Amino acid sequence: MTQYKSDFLNILNQRGFIHQCSDFAALDSKLQSGVQSAYIGFDATAPSLHVGSLVQIMMLHWFQQCGHKPITLMGGGTTKVGDPSGKDESRKMLDDAAIAANISGIQQVFSKFLKYGAGASDALMVNNADWLESLNYIDFLRDYGTHFTINRMMTFDSVKLRLEREQPLTFLEFNYMILQAYDFVELHRRYKTVLQMGGSDQWGNIINGVDLAHKALRQQLFGLTTPLLTTASGAKMGKTADGAVWLSADLLSPYDYYQYWRNTDDADVGRFLKLFTVLPVTEIAKLEKLQGADINEAKKILAYEATKMLHSAQAAQNAQDTAQKVFEQGDTGDDLPRVTIPAARLQAGVALIDLLVEAGLSSSKSEARRLVQSGGARVNGEKIENETALITAQHQDAQGIVKLSSGKKKHVLVTVD
Repeated sequence: MTQYKSDFLNILNQRGFIHQCSDFAALDSKLQSGVQSAYIGFDATAPSLHVGSLVQIMMLHWFQQCGHKPITLMGGGTTKVGDPSGKDESRKMLDDAAIAANISGIQQVFSKFLKYGAGASDALMVNNADWLESLNYIDFLRDYGTHFTINRMMTFDSVKLRLEREQPLTFLEFNYMILQAYDFVELHRRYKTVLQMGGSDQWGNIINGVDLAHKALRQQLFGLTTPLLTTASGAKMGKTADGAVWLSADLLSPYDYYQYWRNTDDADVGRFLKLFTVLPVTEIAKLEKLQGADINEAKKILAYEATKMLHSAQAAQNAQDTAQKVFEQGDTGDDLPRVTIPAARLQAGVALIDLLVEAGLSSSKSEARRLVQSGGARVNGEKIENETALITAQHQDAQGIVKLSSGKKKHVLVTVD
């Protein structure tokens, strides 16, 4: 394994974060010359980030732990343009109010992993709308447009793949890579930022910024990317059959977040422990050696540690206790997701199909019907195969709760008001 002089690159290398770097040796040297500033950009396209962004957030976390200053750049400006990378169609346009609301939600996620403040190594959140929205278009083109050629821009995957699929690429989106490159230049001017990090799909955009700084400022800046992260099954991180794995408790409960990690494929446990927890690599090495049923203990540790980082130690413990009650003791568990319906409605009887949808265990009535037909729907642990079944007050336990399940791993408690 390559050894670096800087703690940051060594930690990232040991834990599997590194894919590409514009200049390893020069960056390694720069990181030893005092407190440095690095950033990652996040467009505000949703009210929360999902697990797919967690690798980048953890890079910023380790950057700060090594005594440097991380910057979370919110794309208040670039969100209005849309990054074409990996997409077959243009991004839906959001208004200023929606973008501001999304930034507010995302900021709450960052604060779980980074310490913000005015100190030398305290994290800083900035918004590229602060400079992009005040640009004079003609002056900007004259000053920076000459540093980009259409020939080279056409070679980047974000452009090339869209055209190969014969999907339209608007002129608005075509400008995205120029604006992202300019972000790097502006952050260097304002905060002496020397490093941009991101996923491997952002390599072309990042290198554009490195090149622009060299041409326009005569400065050497650096780019560092992580590998494209997929699960052992080949699935993209952050998405499941049930939708995105959100990092906001308002969109995904701590219990469901815990269960996402608890259900990790055996082959991914060691890798995910290195990427998504702060456990020492020596301890992870021991957990990686577990075989057979023992690997479940490593999965529990992964789920607990990942949930603790995002939601708190108490939330992780509650989720772990609930999982134990549900799966090992057959109990309902206090931390399971809940849905509340009027008592009179339950008294009259609620169609199981409707309740499965309302509880979020199925996305539609047709999907709920298929779940029942396949034998995957359960009420209080009992399989229900009649798609016209009604759930009534007779299904309540002593605490007035009905436990609704999809398979053996997804549960929601139905309560009344």
